[in-house]
Amino acid sequence: MNWLYLVGILIFLIGLMISIALHELGHLVPAKIFGVRVTQYMVGFGSTAWSRRKGETEYGIKWIPFGGYIRMIGMLPPRPGDDPGKVRSTATGPFQGLIESAREAAQEEVRPGDEDRVFYRKKWWQKVIIMSGGPLMNFVLAFVFFSILLVGIGLPTWAPIVSPETDTCVIPISEQRDTCKATDKPTPAVQAGMKPGDRIVSFDGQKINSWADATRLIRGHGAGPAQIGIVRDGRPMTLDATLIAQDRPSLEDPQKIDKNVGFLGVLPTEVMERQSMGEVVGYMGALTARVAGSLLNLPEKMVGVWHAAFSGEERDPEGPVGVVGAGRMGGEILASDLSNEKKIAIFVNLLAGFNLAIGMFNLIPLLPLDGGHIAGGLWEGIKRAYAKIMRRPEPQYVDIAKVLPLTYAIAIVMIVMAGLLVYADLVNPLTLTG
Repeated sequence: MNWLYLVGILIFLIGLMISIALHELGHLVPAKIFGVRVTQYMVGFGSTAWSRRKGETEYGIKWIPFGGYIRMIGMLPPRPGDDPGKVRSTATGPFQGLIESAREAAQEEVRPGDEDRVFYRKKWWQKVIIMSGGPLMNFVLAFVFFSILLVGIGLPTWAPIVSPETDTCVIPISEQRDTCKATDKPTPAVQAGMKPGDRIVSFDGQKINSWADATRLIRGHGAGPAQIGIVRDGRPMTLDATLIAQDRPSLEDPQKIDKNVGFLGVLPTEVMERQSMGEVVGYMGALTARVAGSLLNLPEKMVGVWHAAFSGEERDPEGPVGVVGAGRMGGEILASDLSNEKKIAIFVNLLAGFNLAIGMFNLIPLLPLDGGHIAGGLWEGIKRAYAKIMRRPEPQYVDIAKVLPLTYAIAIVMIVMAGLLVYADLVNPLTLTG
């Protein structure tokens, strides 16, 4: 196996671990600001690989790098009739919280002076902020990564620069070949003296800012003479070209043929074009809508993953991918023949998309996800506001443990989906080529 492939997987896992660590930091910081006692901050699952206690909190790393959690005292209120000095323990991580909730003895002592430091006794809006902090951190990370991608690196785009791969002869579309014959005529571009690297800046006096501009003007011109403004080695020049008319594939539908369109005979060059910060907002907004649609259609998408895993069908490039599949993509990126700039761009885009998906997935208002705790806090706020308006006694704290049967069912579904994604990513993975 190519060592670059392994390094690519490792880099992605490090990026994933940093994202998880910052997600949990998004819970930790507001929890400490609002005075909740946090006993653990852990990145990973399983046995502890390293930990260190600072103040009242143990910070550590666990061996399985696919999650994390913080443990706050009193996330669940006491059961009716229970000793108020003992509260039920759970954690922010979905599976870690599920494990602890399933334990009969999942109780912890409230130390003297900590009676008001338990999570369940905090104001409803403080609970919402604490539990929203993790997904919010993922959205911030996604925005930072998208900003690096669009503003710092740029997006691949076709520029009106003559490519070295441009054909030098006119090949009739009906012959479906890529190499020139001795009897083929040179293209109008060759006859006009155009060379690879020339940037086309105008066509018959009309300014060209993009390859789309160049294509539209050249095709619409038809056969006949035209003046083409170029920049070569930093020097502006004007070339006289005589276009010919050819049948070419339609730009809207390559299966169709446009008759007698203008033909110059040049191909564009792919470049990384930097965008503005405004483009970052639009890009992230469009992608957020796509991710939201994918989450709504997740059951249907998982059916496709099942068929890909067990029937050998082609994976949907817009379908879900697990951590294993994303890690394999990281390895494939680094081991590819792409330029270093494109490798970095794809890596950054992968991490940005993963953070966006994690953030949105965690906002689903179901336990054991963060969204379930957020929904519990909002419901408590609604109940207290209603009681105040109706001049009724202040209601009890919302006990989200009452929906544990539903939580277990959802958790089983999540475990099955995670296992299916791991299997599909191993036997029929998504690749850079689709």
